[in-house]
Amino acid sequence: MNRTTDDDRTLPPALAELARTEIDYADGEGIDFEPYDAFDPAEETTDWLRQWTGNAGVDGDAYRVFGQDGTGGLAALWSVRPGRPLTEQPVVFLGSEGERGVVAGNLSDFLWMLADGCGPWEALFHEDREPRPDAVLTALAERHATTPRRPARTVVAEARAEFPTFAEDIEALCR
Repeated sequence: MNRTTDDDRTLPPALAELARTEIDYADGEGIDFEPYDAFDPAEETTDWLRQWTGNAGVDGDAYRVFGQDGTGGLAALWSVRPGRPLTEQPVVFLGSEGERGVVAGNLSDFLWMLADGCGPWEALFHEDREPRPDAVLTALAERHATTPRRPARTVVAEARAEFPTFAEDIEALCR
């Protein structure tokens, strides 16, 4: 897997602020996402990916896990664009039951997705969900995003179009 030029485990400022922001689950009507205040350690990410795929030969070097949903599914920056910073890498979701998908083309788009009331789990399972704009997450996106604001549906569709084989590529790693 490709690495970025910035191979550290320091959260970008937008994710650090997101970690300090309360995300409203609203009894199942909000966003099911819990951001972390640090990336998971490399060894933990590799161990998790090996368990998730059943493949002892994979490593988690390409992933920076930064949050989870209520079932334990993980959101991560996927370092697939060589030489580009973490903030320009796509966001992926690997669910606790084998669900997987690219949910945003970069961190900025992920912030706009959250601002629209859609988390990574919702992006995979509720594509037709009506927008539920969140003022706090919108303000966070306005401070940090470098891409134009777009609806969550558009963000997800663009990411899937750019990385159409992500789910199949992950499936190929499974044993």
